[in-house]
Amino acid sequence: MTNFIPIFPLGIVVYPEEQLNLHIFEPRYKQMIADCIREEKPFGIPSVIDKKVSEYGTLVEVISIEKQYDNGELDVKTRGVRVFRILEVIREVPEKLYAGAIVNYPESQDRTNHTLQKQVLKAVRELHHILQVNKSFPHADESLRAYDLAHHAGLSLQEEYEMLHLFQELQRLEYLKRHLHKVIPMMTEMEKLKDRIKLNGHFRNLSVDNF
Repeated sequence: MTNFIPIFPLGIVVYPEEQLNLHIFEPRYKQMIADCIREEKPFGIPSVIDKKVSEYGTLVEVISIEKQYDNGELDVKTRGVRVFRILEVIREVPEKLYAGAIVNYPESQDRTNHTLQKQVLKAVRELHHILQVNKSFPHADESLRAYDLAHHAGLSLQEEYEMLHLFQELQRLEYLKRHLHKVIPMMTEMEKLKDRIKLNGHFRNLSVDNF
């Protein structure tokens, strides 16, 4: 399917099913949100990377207006729906302040591997333990998908974007697994280095056996 959607380019990656809270303050996007609510239509968030609008993004729907300020600004709760690919950006839309795009929707294969999923989830929790952070997830462990884990795995913006246009769940899980297997040893060594630095200058009991 190919269609026209309003777009709200942002320097983030949004994944399907992700809930995203937005503060809307620019007139063009206040108009866009009003149009989407009135027409019950979604809008697109393509990722902006290196000051360029990327080819892929995520269609999102407005769930609710959480707050409307006296100056017309809005706090809006949204939810990711599906990944789109931009075919053409329409910078000037008649009678609108915001831009749009002609997009299509690549098919996604959600078949998973439960062993692989458990390995990735275990690695994410190991990373959180090393970093001493406590994160909760939106679903039960067995229901978590790669999209649910991606923002919690220490990916860069570019890496999050790369994962956005992997269209098979197995590919996404493998991507996270490779990343975590690379970053966890690095973070472990950094924590050891921090411990060594903390010890420098302290009184310590030191000895060398059999010398």
